[in-house]
Formats: sequence, structure tokens, C-alpha cells
Amino acid sequence: MPTDVENWKSEVYGNEIREHLFEFAEEGWESIPEDEHDAWFERFKWWGLYHQRNGQESYFMMRIGTPNGVLEPGQLEVVADVADEYARGPGDNPEFGAAYCDWTTRQSIQLHWIRLEDVPEIFEKLESNGLSTQQACGDSWRNIVGCPVAGKDANEFVDALPVALDLHDTFKGDEEYANLPRKWKVSVTGCEEGCGQGDINDLAFEPAEKDGVKGFNVRVGGGLSRNEPRLARSIDVFVTPEEADEVAAGLSALFREHGDREDRYNARMKFLTDEWGTEKIRRVLQEEYVDVELSTAGEDLREEYTYNSGRNDDGHHDHVGVHEQNDGNYYVGLNVLVGRMGAADTRELARIADEYGSGEVRLTQRQNVIVTDVPEENLDGLLAEDLLDTYEPDPHPFMRGSIACTGTEFCSLSIVETKNRQVRYARWLKDNVEVPAGVEDFHIHLSGCTASCAQPQIADISLRGMKTRKDGEAVEALDIGLGGGLGAEPRFAEWVEQRVPADEVPGAIANLLANFEQRREGDESFRDFVERTDEETLAELVEPEETDYEDPYMHNTKLTWYPYADADSMDDSPAPARADGTPIVSDD
Repeated sequence: MPTDVENWKSEVYGNEIREHLFEFAEEGWESIPEDEHDAWFERFKWWGLYHQRNGQESYFMMRIGTPNGVLEPGQLEVVADVADEYARGPGDNPEFGAAYCDWTTRQSIQLHWIRLEDVPEIFEKLESNGLSTQQACGDSWRNIVGCPVAGKDANEFVDALPVALDLHDTFKGDEEYANLPRKWKVSVTGCEEGCGQGDINDLAFEPAEKDGVKGFNVRVGGGLSRNEPRLARSIDVFVTPEEADEVAAGLSALFREHGDREDRYNARMKFLTDEWGTEKIRRVLQEEYVDVELSTAGEDLREEYTYNSGRNDDGHHDHVGVHEQNDGNYYVGLNVLVGRMGAADTRELARIADEYGSGEVRLTQRQNVIVTDVPEENLDGLLAEDLLDTYEPDPHPFMRGSIACTGTEFCSLSIVETKNRQVRYARWLKDNVEVPAGVEDFHIHLSGCTASCAQPQIADISLRGMKTRKDGEAVEALDIGLGGGLGAEPRFAEWVEQRVPADEVPGAIANLLANFEQRREGDESFRDFVERTDEETLAELVEPEETDYEDPYMHNTKLTWYPYADADSMDDSPAPARADGTPIVSDD
């Protein structure tokens, strides 16, 4: 039997949702029939809108897709303006204020506290400047990711940017591929470092060469979500840049026809790949979905991959810092702690990009930003800007390596508070823990649940939201995993400790790193150490401990209407509210 979601999609889905969305916006929040909330909220995702969680009724998260993370000149200022004008809710974040932008691990933008009534006006502002929320969410092609400096990287093997942009232009809004069994995540990588993270995507085009022709090998079935992570697997296919569209269309159509529509948990390409195997996928693709004769895989560059490897000798590959482009100009990558930037800072970043570069800004999968096309003579001026005191081009390893998902601030799936907590973790670790010798990159990813939006399985230290009891009280807690990373030999983290109270996690990390320093062999990397150490020993080395770190969010933030409100119980929620902020009183 089809799921409820499939039944809802069979009635209204794809581009036609927009007309209904605008009608509800004109008539107001109350016009959505209460017994149809779930159906319409599911449909709205196709246009980039997620209804926020309990206690925040009538407010939405809006996701803006930026293919390959590229924001063209002028677009970032528009995003800042939209955030400033429309993304202010009834509660301020104590760390980030009232209006801010979130840069995501898929090179997209998220805004919060969006009111349904404002959506048409927001869409007009975005779309008149070449931006869109179309298919930023929903069961269709999502934002296409890749190397954030594609087309500008001085060491790029093949220019992947035209391929990524062509895929975006081809499949965004195409009704034939609008209704898939679940989300369809695509990565296009042209660099030898592998920073497109193809391993964790449904479909990955990765740089390769065959008979002297530069192109891409094809992998399928990667993903991190829930407790079933998979690495993408080769289907023994090489494509030229010109063939990428047809093969991508064939594979997404194959998933459309054969993906599981009766069990949404099982409705991902990774599970179809498990079931069929790569040989069958290649055979069916060739026989039923493409006209081009599929070439066997070419010589790939995976032995060269170094991105997020966790190896000391692989150096920095997160694009933070000053780097020369292929045209003699420079790009400057700025570290954005947990990927959140206030609206005022976002507008200032747009000014800096315009004054010192071409005005283009790019987003990375590590939640950071890059100012591109900076002439050498402009570097000193850019680096002297006050904004770079906060968003540093040469940050401390604990600041540089911190990633966090949305958490219970807005997300209905999350179990714990994440953004503000990871900010405090990073600052405490910077002030109190010595980074082991030779370690320049150290990644700590905090995900509020098993959905893995913060990509915890590919971090040096992985943190995942849970609950536990401490001193007789229910408190927020985290599972701890170790030794994940990508690179030439990708591996997922080993979960070695469960349900550690959140206030004992910084102490656990401090003790772990001290034990690592004592036991490592020479200049061994943390990942190498984890790989050669058995799980039982690793668990012993974690040693959770209270320190002078104080966590303000130990209470169950999932049961609050907003974790940072002075009066945060569900009964104190001002939602739902009309567009003017007037609370909507229940008829009960």
C-alpha cells in the first residue's frame, strides 16, 4: 500500500503546489484546514518550506538552493535583506540575535521564522534576482553540491561547474523528475581532493580519465541518514561532461520507477543499490533508461582524494584561508562557526565581496563562505576588514572543525539543542584543551538526531543527540563516535560511548585527546589511532567528566516552544500567530 505521503503527492505535487501555497498565503495561516496540515506541510517542502516544530505553529523554515554553492554578485545582499525583513520571530537567539542565515552542509541557505503570508513577496524578491526555493526540499532533485571553487581551483582536474549548473537547469522544475520516492542528492566533483563528498550522495560524478578524455566515473547509493550509512558504489560507468545529463536522467528515472513507495524509510537509492547490486543497476540503466552506449569506468583519482580524510599529512582542504585561483586572482575562505551568520554580518560580507572581489560568494559543505576573484592587490584590504575578526581565515582547529545542525531550536526531529551548544563546546575546548602536536584539522560534528544533517559519521569526533538521566533528572545527552572521515579510504565513525550527559562531553573530549597524545605512535593522526585501536579500549579512553564547562541547555529543550525563551514552556508559546504577530486563540 502506498504511504500517506504518496497518496498526498498523487493529489497535488510539484510545480502546482505553488498556486495553492499562494492561496493559503493570501487567506492566512488559519485557511489551512487543520486536518490537512500534514498533507500540505509535506507538499510545501517541494517549494523549500518546512513547518517548524511544536510550539512554533504558523512559522516555517525556508531553504534557498544555491547550485554548487554559488551566489552570483548581488544575490547575497538580497538574502541578507530577506533575512532581516522576514526572518524575525517572537524569540531571539542569545548567540545570534533575531535574524540570521544558516549555511548548510549541502551548500544551501536556511532562514527561520518565515510566515506563510510573506512567502509570495519573498519569492518575488528572490526570483527577480535569480534565486529560488524550488525543490530545495521534497521528494525530488535537491540542491546539487560539488567543489565550492569549481571553475576557479588552480589544481582542478576537470571543470565540474558547467556540469553542475547544467544539471540544475535541466532537472529543477522538470515535472518528469518532480515526484521521486524520496529525496535525490547529487554531487559533481572535478577536483582531485574529492571535496564534493560524492561518497555520501545518491548519485556522484567523480573525476576520471578514459583514453585521454577527461570526465567522470559514476557512483550511486551513498548517504548518512538514520542508522544506515552507506558509501556510494561504482556502477562501472564513465561519462563525458556532455553525457552527464542523460545518465543522470536515466538513474533518477530508474529510482523513480523502482524506489520503494510503500516504506519511506526504505525509499532511498542506497537501499535499492543494496537490493539490486551495482551490476543490475548498470544493466537496467543501459537497457531501459539511456540511449548512449555506456562506457566502462575510467581511471579515477580516488587515490588522490584528501578531503576530510583525518590524515595529518593531507593538510587543509576545507577552502578556508587565502588561495590562488587558476586565473591569478585569489579566493578567501572564511570560517563560520556552526554555519550561522547574522543578517547584518551577511550584508557586510556582501559588501566586502563586492568591494574586494567580483561580488560572488560561494558556500561550502563545511558551512563556511568563500569570497572569490580577489586581485592580489586587494588582499591586504580584505584581510584587514573587521568582519574577519569574527569569521577568520585562519581559525583555531576546534573552531575550524565545528559543524552543527539546526537542533531543537526549530527542528521537530532533533532531540537536543545543537547550534549554541556547539559554539560553547568549541570555545571551551579552544581555551582549555591543547591540540595534539601536528594536528591542524580536527572535526567535531554535532547532530541533534540520527537524521545526520551535521554529517557526524564523517568526523573525528561524532556527537548525536540522545536523552539520559543524571542525578535523578532527565537531561540532554550525546552519543560519541570516533574516527570517521572521507578521503581515499573513507570510513564511518565508530560509536563507542552512549548517552553521555551534555555537560560531561567537553571533559570527555579533553580526556580522549590527552589519552590519544599519550598513546599515539609518533605523529600518528587521530583517525589512524582510532583505526588501530579496538572499540572497547576507545570507550575507556573517552572518560566523560564534569569540568568548569556549564551547559545551559540540560533540560529537555524538545519540550519547550523555544529553548532560549525566558518562559519556554509550550503553554507560553505565542504561536500560532497571524502575519501581524497577533496570537491565534484556539477554539477549544
